Amino acid sequence: GLVRTEHMFFEGDRIEYVRQMILSDTVEERIKALDELYKFQVEDFRGIYRAMVGLPVTVRLLDPPLHEFLPHTDEEYQAVADKLGKTLEEVKTKGATLKETNPMLGHRGSRLAVTYPEIYNMQVRAIIDAAIDVERELGCTIVPEIMLPLIGSESEIVYVKDNVTKAIDAAIMAKNAKIEYKIGTMIEIPRAALTADEIAKDADFFCFGTNDLTQMTYGFSRDDAGKFLEAYYDAKIFENDPFAKLDQIGVGKLMETAIKLGKPVNPKLHIGICGEHGGDPSSVEFCHKIGLDYVSCSPFRVPIARLAAAQAAINEKQAN
Repeated sequence: GLVRTEHMFFEGDRIEYVRQMILSDTVEERIKALDELYKFQVEDFRGIYRAMVGLPVTVRLLDPPLHEFLPHTDEEYQAVADKLGKTLEEVKTKGATLKETNPMLGHRGSRLAVTYPEIYNMQVRAIIDAAIDVERELGCTIVPEIMLPLIGSESEIVYVKDNVTKAIDAAIMAKNAKIEYKIGTMIEIPRAALTADEIAKDADFFCFGTNDLTQMTYGFSRDDAGKFLEAYYDAKIFENDPFAKLDQIGVGKLMETAIKLGKPVNPKLHIGICGEHGGDPSSVEFCHKIGLDYVSCSPFRVPIARLAAAQAAINEKQAN
């Protein structure tokens, strides 16, 4: 099995520009902050492509809830206010409107591409520009795979894909280049799995985001379930933490359904898994059995995932 890691988004010194972006009141202000973030992103991607020459690179676009990036103190809010030329009260008022009661089901993933299309436009421009730069630098071929997170319907993926494709085509034209790319989606909302035949028409690949898919299938909060799951183990309701070991009966059935619906519509569709389950041997074996092509997991779990994928392949050969 092929094991991948995915690039996440912003941290460290980049956070200041993220805060300026989300606390902006106008598109112009937001684009100014995004232009600064682009400089970081394009360099990040150049480094990834250089390190991954000859290997596929899948980039998941911004997914965490916006409120995770909000300032926590008046001093942090003041720093953003100074950069934006606003008062402390103005940026705190804006920040208050971004706070959510249930952020994991809120303003995140591809919903950002609907409300703030310029965010994903900046990211895909950085992905493509970096790929073209490294192709020219090293004389290699790079085919970026861009993943749209938290898609729930065909109309949603059509809308978001259309927007990012325009930004990609503009970036390619600006560099007078030719480059192949793929656009796929995370399957992490149960509705996406149940309507995968519709979504597959507009996706080059699927990647099961099993952390969120488990969360939404069970109706458990991944962050809060630990408060009551021990009682479920004691009562023998559960044998394992469903966020650590994939629920093959329930969540697994959604995954199988998505594959059975999606593949006939798009035979070239390749399918993987992204989440902590990608580092669990029994989960990797299940993914191999139902026809997944690759596993993405935390870097420290890669050796376990490689071993589990190899064992699953050997067991399959022995069974045949």
